[in-house]
Amino acid sequence: MPSTADVGTPRTRRQSLGRGAVSVGLVLGLSGLMFTVNARGTDDDAQRHPQDLRELTQKQALTVERLSGEVDQLRSQVESLTAEQNTLAGRPSVTAPPGDLVEGGSVPVSGQGLTVTLDDAPVDVRREDMNPDLLVVHQQDIQSVMNALWAGGAEAMGLMDQRVVSTTGVQCQGNVLRLHGRMYSPPFVITVIGDPERLRAALEADTAVRSYVRDAGELGLGWSVEDRASVELPAYSGATELSWARVPDDVEVLPGLPAAATDEPVPAAAGDAARDAEGGL
Repeated sequence: MPSTADVGTPRTRRQSLGRGAVSVGLVLGLSGLMFTVNARGTDDDAQRHPQDLRELTQKQALTVERLSGEVDQLRSQVESLTAEQNTLAGRPSVTAPPGDLVEGGSVPVSGQGLTVTLDDAPVDVRREDMNPDLLVVHQQDIQSVMNALWAGGAEAMGLMDQRVVSTTGVQCQGNVLRLHGRMYSPPFVITVIGDPERLRAALEADTAVRSYVRDAGELGLGWSVEDRASVELPAYSGATELSWARVPDDVEVLPGLPAAATDEPVPAAAGDAARDAEGGL
């Protein structure tokens, strides 16, 4: 005969199984909900955060471009408000000469000139026994061309889609050009306004440029110079203030300043005579 405990066992077991099934279902439901939320969060993170260096670079470049546009708008507002305040206060307005505005890059300009293009050697002409470093455009190549064009009487210059000013720094990281916070891949295009004949003569006379042209013919590097009847360059977009500048040894900052003081960095405002400011050409 079954005992009292045995009589109650089937009912107790069914109740336990029922409660256990509900618990398991609840746990599985919560797990599925957490998995779904986590998957959606991962998808959102993938959209918000770049997954590799290239995407990060593109995102940062877009950010810089957007902020540069905001800076231009704010600068225009500041100039307008400053002019209004000067008028209300009866102070005469100060207008820089047109030549200074062009040299400073604060106004767009147009005129005849040249377009110079430098490019890496095509992949299909590269050999395994050749140093890959010889087949790409380097920072010094771009700088040599720009310096030669300035020496040839360039009135204004642009690199890629940006205006070149006195504080412009050309930096190459691998075969990527970094300019004013933006990144560019080859080909690198230099656009300049000036007398095309004088500019071409300056390029042909420059030793470093002739060396690059020779390598272009032997190694397949890209090189082209094109006359332009009409060139349009935008105004410079960005800050022009220098945080510090270092004065060359043979340049006197201020008359009577002790020589020992020139060994330390000086504020940019006192270093107008210094042309090798940080980030400059």
